[in-house]
Amino acid sequence: MMETHNGNNVTEFILIGFPTRLELQHALFSVFLIIYILTITENVIIIIAIKCNEKLHKPMYYLLSSLSFLEIWYVTVTVPNLLNNLLTQNNKISFSACMIQLYIFISLACTECVLLAAMAFDRFIAICFPLLYPVIMNNTFCLQLTIGTWVLGFSVALIKAIFILRLQFCGPNVINHFFCDISPMLNLACTDMSFTELVDFILAMIIIMIPLVLIMLTYICILWAVIKMPNNQGRQKAFSTCASHLTVVIIFYTTTLFIYARPKKAGPYNRNKLVTILYSILTPLLNPIIYCLRNEEVKQTLKKINFTLYSIFLG
Repeated sequence: MMETHNGNNVTEFILIGFPTRLELQHALFSVFLIIYILTITENVIIIIAIKCNEKLHKPMYYLLSSLSFLEIWYVTVTVPNLLNNLLTQNNKISFSACMIQLYIFISLACTECVLLAAMAFDRFIAICFPLLYPVIMNNTFCLQLTIGTWVLGFSVALIKAIFILRLQFCGPNVINHFFCDISPMLNLACTDMSFTELVDFILAMIIIMIPLVLIMLTYICILWAVIKMPNNQGRQKAFSTCASHLTVVIIFYTTTLFIYARPKKAGPYNRNKLVTILYSILTPLLNPIIYCLRNEEVKQTLKKINFTLYSIFLG
């Protein structure tokens, strides 16, 4: 039964999630639990590997560890609640908890957009201006760049959340999603939300398209610089350092553009949930694998860690 506050405001929502038979619900619980554990483990290993190896104490890897840290929270803000809903069939979430979840998730998504642009800028300086790289990408600037991405991401998300918080939710209170996201929330608002939709769309275009355009421009410059390189070895090294980042960018941006870069609220279709799973759950799982497979320095560090752990366990 829907609870209301002051006669018209919804105080709790019901997350539909993935309505299937109980056996399939338990199967989904197992799948998402395995994905969550693997994602946390992979990203923690990446952070530890970068921390333990002095050869990886470079801006590129510092930004990579920041991305891994972000991915840990990215899945933690949604998956544990999803697991609880699948296991207990208790799909209720309070209005306050829903808004907190929405704000944190959107903040992390916005931060990742800017962070991926920062990582592209790092590769641009390293390949196009290698002699100036130690001067430009020094520790102080790298720290400022990282903090700036987080501040900008959380600030843009705060504006989005404030406008959504101002809307009235009179009922129904059923969200056709597995977590509190913008479009499903807008579908339930009972007041005029045209201005809120416009603000959300403009901010989404700013936080998604500006970093994406900057990434595209940097890769055009990188491609031009690589073409002019005199030897194949230099080209291969340059491409290998960019390939993993470019793969992550393509996966992340194609899905986020589909979900968020819309002038109108998205319809409550199940396909949106499937696309959301791709960028909010599967991408954090795949990112460490993509970076490790394409990066020899990270792979060598992980091999050393595995050998050390193997030696310890064997005594």
